Amino acid sequence: MSGDRIKLEVRERTELGSRHSRRLRAQGLIPGVLYGKGHTRPVVVAERDLRAAMTGPSGMHAILDVVLEGQKTVHPSVVAEYQQDPMRGTLSHFDLREVRLDRPIHAAVAVNLVGEAPGVKAGGVLSLVTRELHVEALPADVPEHIDVDLSSLEVGDVLRVEDVPPLENVTFLDDPHETVIATVSVPRGFVELEEAEAAAAAEAEAAEAAEAGAPRAEAGEAGASEEAAEG
Repeated sequence: MSGDRIKLEVRERTELGSRHSRRLRAQGLIPGVLYGKGHTRPVVVAERDLRAAMTGPSGMHAILDVVLEGQKTVHPSVVAEYQQDPMRGTLSHFDLREVRLDRPIHAAVAVNLVGEAPGVKAGGVLSLVTRELHVEALPADVPEHIDVDLSSLEVGDVLRVEDVPPLENVTFLDDPHETVIATVSVPRGFVELEEAEAAAAAEAEAAEAAEAGAPRAEAGEAGASEEAAEG
């Protein structure tokens, strides 16, 4: 659970714009926004501090005790969104959302596959269809990830949200009957082989039927010829 509390000191930004943001990043500082009830504050924080907060025991769902530089007020917040440089992997922007610890929030939580599916041992192919599940919970009760047990999945089985054991103080928001998390399917090569064998069998049956019907057709033609001759 995300009950961990991590202090994060940020500084308000007075200068805005992409040019200023580039200068901040060059100094190892990351621009961001703190969203609260009735206020939006542009802020900046050292990348090492933000990365440490996001990679703690509770991961992305840690509760951050955000403190503005020079102030004492604590703003309990969660990371709502962040952006990374696609080439270097460095953080480039972040959004913090202030929360009330006594009110539930919505969060997207990563699926963590546990165990080995018997269907995979039998040659089936495991597909992870849904990588995140949407939940509602108090900020301190949002899980770091949701474990999904694969140990009962045979070839052809489908695992849905309704198959995941309930979590204490957590409500799943995805449709329990329609949302597919994982499947174990027959390998495509086997399917193609079965289709080829079925097609070959159908052709063979059609050929046999044609051969069996040929004499009857000739006999019918002969009878018709005789009747014509008698006429």
